[in-house]
Amino acid sequence: MTAGGRAGSAAPGAEADAIVLAGGRSARLGGVPKAALRYDGTTLLRRTVDAVGWARRIVVVGDAGGQELPDGVLLTREEPAFAGPAAAIAAGMRLLADPAPFVLVLACDLPRVDLLVPVLRSALEGEGFPGHDGAVAVDEGRLQPLTAVYRSESLLAAVESKSRELVGCSVFGLISELRLLAVDPPEGAARDVDTWTDAAAFGIVRPTE
Repeated sequence: MTAGGRAGSAAPGAEADAIVLAGGRSARLGGVPKAALRYDGTTLLRRTVDAVGWARRIVVVGDAGGQELPDGVLLTREEPAFAGPAAAIAAGMRLLADPAPFVLVLACDLPRVDLLVPVLRSALEGEGFPGHDGAVAVDEGRLQPLTAVYRSESLLAAVESKSRELVGCSVFGLISELRLLAVDPPEGAARDVDTWTDAAAFGIVRPTE
């Protein structure tokens, strides 16, 4: 991915907001909401929200399914519903309106998100970050753009440039012009749950009726 010409330096202790995406259909899970799956005693959505509890503001985009979330967590929805992750990111940025300098973008289905977030946060203060528009975790050799932290101005510019193409746009399509730093989190920290096979690898079982 190429530099967009907006990247500068990152200040130590840089302030960040967080966008958590929870709006998918969970088709490969038979429609069982990923956000409601339980791991280590709590739901995947709540684990993700708790992992970014230090953020200035947290936006959940999608359906929280009536889950109890900490006070102050903001809820919104992509338009139209199920319009895809790029549209969901845009909805989150719109709700933030005046975002912090950085924004974490996380899927809601990351069982080991507590191990991932500190790595992304540390990347902002690393020697390699200046000159980049964001830092994206790598899992099994692939960039995972929904396990990332971006400069808000860079992400806003990307959203604006794709404003007429957001419905159905992939995240890679949205961020294609950004210069991104790849970071290596602990094993499995950036791995999500798309199928019941994925879920079983974490010991997550199908909920009973």
